[in-house]
Amino acid sequence: MDLGIKGKVAFVAASSDGLGKSVALELAKEGANLAICGRDEERLQSAKQEVRVYGTEVLPIAGDLSISDDREKIIDATLKTYSSIDILVTNTGGPPSGRFEDLSAEQWDQTYQLLLASATHLIRGFLPGMKDKKWGRIVAITSQAVKQPVGNLILSNSVRASVVGLMKTLASELGPYNITVNNVMPGYTQTSRLTQLIEKNPSFSSATEEIPLGRFGDPEEFAAAVAFLASKRASYITGTSLAVDGGWIKNIL
Repeated sequence: MDLGIKGKVAFVAASSDGLGKSVALELAKEGANLAICGRDEERLQSAKQEVRVYGTEVLPIAGDLSISDDREKIIDATLKTYSSIDILVTNTGGPPSGRFEDLSAEQWDQTYQLLLASATHLIRGFLPGMKDKKWGRIVAITSQAVKQPVGNLILSNSVRASVVGLMKTLASELGPYNITVNNVMPGYTQTSRLTQLIEKNPSFSSATEEIPLGRFGDPEEFAAAVAFLASKRASYITGTSLAVDGGWIKNIL
């Protein structure tokens, strides 16, 4: 299937590793030009080389999305090179695990900056170009936990849910500009984040028993869903939250 995004410009947040990198690679396969970002310069340059295999342009930008000044630098560098983007994929690493009484006020503030402030800042920075062209795709990567909270992940459960509220509201506000806004909820997927969670919470290793497909997901499977929502073919899908979780979420809607 031709997704119709060859030559489009996509910004994929936190794309030097994990799900973000998988999404960047999937969009590159479809011919999109890219801006990618990450905190680790070495991993960022490695991701750049992987993307370049597909013959598209790629701009790597080092920075920490939890820091306001870095976010502004990342936006400015992207717009200096591309002038505007067509596809925005918001994404960050996950906050620390832990129970409510184990977490400090500072950790709650840091999680707000990491998850919600980063998404709103990136959208604010890139939205004017989309509105000018009357075309855009905004896709937020959150977590299955926004529909069915996961034990010992109260920071993620709480603040990621606010990102979903943001996306749902923006879908209504931006529809008249032909900009779709959707949320994708990864389940347990084979990434370094899952490895870390299992190391700190060994009970997570038995999560496959709760997944109807009986296994953890591959990052490429998740990336394919994001690429579709970012495509021309998904032009009538907005305001939705799509689970890519092997059936782990048990609620009906």
